[in-house]
Formats: sequence, structure tokens, C-alpha cells
Amino acid sequence: MSAVLGITNVTRRFAGLIAVNDVSFTLNQGEILGVIGPNGAGKTTLVSLISGTLAPTAGDIAFEGRPITKLPAYQRARLGIGRTFQIMRPFPGLSVLDNVAVGALFGHGGGESDLDKARELARAQLDFVGLAKFADQRADELGGPSRKRLELAKALAMQPKVLLCDEVMAGLNLVEIDEVIEVLKRVRERGISILVIEHVIKAIKSLSDRLLVLHHGEKIADGDPDTVLSDARVVEAYLGRRRA
Repeated sequence: MSAVLGITNVTRRFAGLIAVNDVSFTLNQGEILGVIGPNGAGKTTLVSLISGTLAPTAGDIAFEGRPITKLPAYQRARLGIGRTFQIMRPFPGLSVLDNVAVGALFGHGGGESDLDKARELARAQLDFVGLAKFADQRADELGGPSRKRLELAKALAMQPKVLLCDEVMAGLNLVEIDEVIEVLKRVRERGISILVIEHVIKAIKSLSDRLLVLHHGEKIADGDPDTVLSDARVVEAYLGRRRA
């Protein structure tokens, strides 16, 4: 498989704190890469570095072989990098439909220039994630599980080639988690490569082709889920030395 995303020796410092330390990996075309690690491991910071909302202190990021390290977030979105956010903040006062239409207007290739066409694309994404019946409702009135789906719909409306998902299953029950897993598998069937952060190990194992593990900002494992989850360093990171 060819790499659609390449991260090379990326580091991010916040004053004296190193949040991500010399991390390298690739995301392959059509792959679902799960990123796991304890709280504070640097997972969300890593997604922010890839999406462009944070700049790396050192290292390089490439998309489809093109250096993007110095590109701002909006240019990366136009190239085809979409993301969801762990903290869900719908545009207040806008309908669910128009929240998603915003993604269509500012996404891949510069976005859809016609509002009616953007709304048409938005309706398709709402139907895809199971939110079509809420299209005309105010987005800030949605409950937590529906807001998770709204985040996905907004990102998909940008027509990304790579989708970065930051804990889209957090706070969901088991049935809702299974539903989101199925949606993400269908996203991959569209040819979209996915990097997904998740704490629910059973869910991430069933979803991912490969797992990458961060601990204290460093990569400690990268490989197939069964091998990674049996790695002593990974077990220790989650359970402590005496349980490893």
C-alpha cells in the first residue's frame, strides 16, 4: 500500500513540556490506523499537528508525497485532510443541515461554491451518518451521541481523502459504539484513509487495520492490533508495571 500521510520525527513542545516527541509513522491509502495511549499521551496534539491547528516544533509532515509542514489548516483541508474534534462545538444558531453545509463550503479543492449544492451534499452526509431526521433542528439542541455523528458529517462534507477522528466514540454506549464503527467502515469503503483516536480497546481493535501507541508523547508500538496489544510496553502503559 502507498502512504497517503507521512509523519517524520515530529516533535511539539509547549514551553518545558514535550507533548509529542520524535514521532514517525505512515498512514496508508485505504487504511484505518488506530491511535491509542493513556490520557496525556499526546494523541490529540498529534492530530492537531497533522490537521494544521498546531505547528510542530521539529519534524516534517507530508500528504500524498507533498510537504505540508508549513501549510495552514485551511490549505490542508483543501488538499483533503478532514478532522473531527473531541470537544464538540456546533455553530450556534445554525441548523444541523447548515452546520454540515459549512464543511461542504470550505472543504477539499476549496469547497462547494454554491450554497444550494453545499446543502445538497450536506443532506447526503446526514443521511449517511443517520442524522437526516434532525436536518432542520438547531445543532446546539442535539444530544451528545448525535453531536458525535454531526462531527463526522461535517468532516465528511469536506470530501476528505484522509479523515482524522478524535474520540468519536467517547461517551457512547455499546450499541452506539457499534453503529459508529459500522459508519467508519463504510467511510473506508469510499476510499478514505482514517486515523482514529479511541480509548475503548475492544472497539479500536475491531475497527483498525493497524495500531499505533503513544506514551508520554513517544511512539512505543506500531503494528497489527493483536501484536501491539500483547506488547509488554503497551500493557505496562495502560495497567502499570506490576500488571504487565
